[in-house]
Amino acid sequence: MTAAVFFGCAFIAFGPAFSLFIFTIAKDPLRVIILIAGAFFWLVSLLLSSLVWFIATKATNAQDLTLQKNLLIFGSIFSVILQEVFRFAYYRLLRKANEGLAAISEEDGPPLSVREMAYVAGLGFGIMSGAFSMINTLSDSLGPGTVGMFGDSQYYFITSALMTLALTMLHTFWGVVFFEGCERKRWWVIAVVLCVHLMVFSLSLLNPFYVASILPVYAIMLLMAVWAFFSSGGSLHNITLLWTCRKSNAETSS
Repeated sequence: MTAAVFFGCAFIAFGPAFSLFIFTIAKDPLRVIILIAGAFFWLVSLLLSSLVWFIATKATNAQDLTLQKNLLIFGSIFSVILQEVFRFAYYRLLRKANEGLAAISEEDGPPLSVREMAYVAGLGFGIMSGAFSMINTLSDSLGPGTVGMFGDSQYYFITSALMTLALTMLHTFWGVVFFEGCERKRWWVIAVVLCVHLMVFSLSLLNPFYVASILPVYAIMLLMAVWAFFSSGGSLHNITLLWTCRKSNAETSS
């Protein structure tokens, strides 16, 4: 049973991200490099925020549980802000690198568009974020022990996997929207991404009331997916064309 829980939760949490990597990134070495670098930027932001939290806990009274809880919340909020700061820094770095690649490229334009880089960088942030969110939980799912034995929720592992999936996809959508806002100098877009990120973090504090946290997070994910779709150049006309092509193909095959 523990192996089934482990593989089931792993596939739920990382299956969509792994599929996106295989079908859209793995064949392009430049995209792979951008994804790995994006994951590294997220990792550095986590390291710095963890360092700030560690110093704060050591500089205060460890016996004051209320203070330590507040410091943990502060550290998490600081981590969210720092992640978006590093997302902006990564955008600036990719913009400079893309200009340099365009200058030495034999083609007319840069090898990757800003929208492509935004998607790949966002997925890199999401994969690393998901890995740190879920790796210890997956390790615990292998046992020994029984979830819910002392009255706790039996849905801890599955809800953790669902939350990790949502955060991975959200980071991808945030990356697309964030880069588009930077490109068009729409600073309010960046502020909205930061606020939504903080909102998702706040909803996670409602656990173990999973319905109160997961449903709003998935609603936010769907809204961000729509926003990212239109920010990346999508339109209702594209959806209509896709539906028309599928319908005509189905009629042809029948």
